[in-house]
Amino acid sequence: MVYNFNLGIGWASSGVEYAQAYRANILRRIGQDAKFVFTDMFPQENIEHMTKNIGFLDSEVLWLYTFFSDCKIAPVSFSLKDLEKQFSDRKYTFTRQGNKAKYEFSEEDIFYMVYLTDEKSNLVHRVEIVSRGKLIRKDYYTYCRIYAEYYAPLDGRAHLYQRRFFNEDGTVAYEEINDNDVVMYQFPDRLICSKEELVGYMVSKLALTEQDVVLIDRTTGIGQAIMQNAGSAKIGIVIHADHFSEGSTDEVNILWNNYYEYAFSQHRRVAFYVTATDAQNTLLREQFQKYYGITPCVVTIPVGSLDRLVYPKNGRKKHALITASRLASEKHVDWLVAAVCEARKQIPDLTLDIYGKGGEEERLQKQIRRLRCTDYVRLCGQQNLAEVYAGYEAYLSGSTSEGFGLTLLEAAGSGLPIIGFDVRYGNQTFIEDGKNGYLIEAGSEMDSKLRIGKLAEAIVRLFTEADLEAFCEHSYRIAERYLTEEVENQWKNLLQEMTSCS
Repeated sequence: MVYNFNLGIGWASSGVEYAQAYRANILRRIGQDAKFVFTDMFPQENIEHMTKNIGFLDSEVLWLYTFFSDCKIAPVSFSLKDLEKQFSDRKYTFTRQGNKAKYEFSEEDIFYMVYLTDEKSNLVHRVEIVSRGKLIRKDYYTYCRIYAEYYAPLDGRAHLYQRRFFNEDGTVAYEEINDNDVVMYQFPDRLICSKEELVGYMVSKLALTEQDVVLIDRTTGIGQAIMQNAGSAKIGIVIHADHFSEGSTDEVNILWNNYYEYAFSQHRRVAFYVTATDAQNTLLREQFQKYYGITPCVVTIPVGSLDRLVYPKNGRKKHALITASRLASEKHVDWLVAAVCEARKQIPDLTLDIYGKGGEEERLQKQIRRLRCTDYVRLCGQQNLAEVYAGYEAYLSGSTSEGFGLTLLEAAGSGLPIIGFDVRYGNQTFIEDGKNGYLIEAGSEMDSKLRIGKLAEAIVRLFTEADLEAFCEHSYRIAERYLTEEVENQWKNLLQEMTSCS
């Protein structure tokens, strides 16, 4: 079995979760059993809805908090009618607005605020119970009640002091005691004094052997507990971002990215490291040799793949640009909007479609209105883009750090020329300057205005000077190296090597 450990997941997931979803598909195709373990708490959503949305099967997902019960990962199926059966003969009034419903028990001075899975559904995600104006409990449901939170008033606010996690039959599997964010977990046979220790207990219960492989995608807060309890399983660390700080590194000392520092310091316990690009593989091995005097096992396996190359069915829309990413500040989508507005002065029919969701969406909407570019810059939300890229003429990236860049791969696989900054590692992997796009100088001393100007210049240059047909063909040639069959073989060979050398 291959166990893949991560922290959280969301509707607007990061590249780590998308990389895991790609890996899940690859492992299925090669017949390798795998589990994907998530250790964050998800009070606002049923984890199953988010994991299914990104492509995981329910049977592949383990959640730390239900692992110790017999409740399975499942979609919400508990309904309002199921909830009402719990009321017996109590009298109530019912109202509903959108995805919220309210049951008021006036004789008891209690009401239930019910949060439904969507505005049209009668399926219950959680119920908040308010007594005499004070929140006292929240119940969370999938096909049964999976856990409850208990609250008491403190300093004028509802204070969470306990969680109970249930089995399918309603019995208590274990409890979490919360005291000013210091947590303890009470099991029938033991008391666990931290979340990290709970993760370690989970790993110990997996009873891993030398035939198992543990892949850690994020080590923050969980890496040590996993390594200490993984037994004889082979441990692999998957590196998703730049692994060190260049500005704080010299000939004597290196400052590792804190996401990976523990995993690098414990290299004797790590069987292998996985990078997404050859460039990062080479650099990491050189640094291990220079600063630690060792040569670890580092393998390159792309975090994404393409089942096929995609060609336009109805031609490409002239002067149409696309970008796709989380709408997060580090993606610098605002630079792209500003650059397109500038470049449009010379390319009058230039357009930009922005795909993705995230915290910067409202700010981008305001920027687009402020720049008066709503008729040619659009926020298109989150969509399956597999067949969408090929309708555009080029791809834009504003990111200043890409460990791999799944959207870069997908754009290249649809034959798009790409414009992006000359930064490690994804841009330098998928953009060959002057052959399928342009790598833009990106010195740390450059301000945003200068970067925007250089992006605009590259856009104009692409559409006025470049041989777009030749650029498209070169993108396809780059993408051919990442076809799924090749990536399947890389994972198959690695896993066979790890489990055969036990």
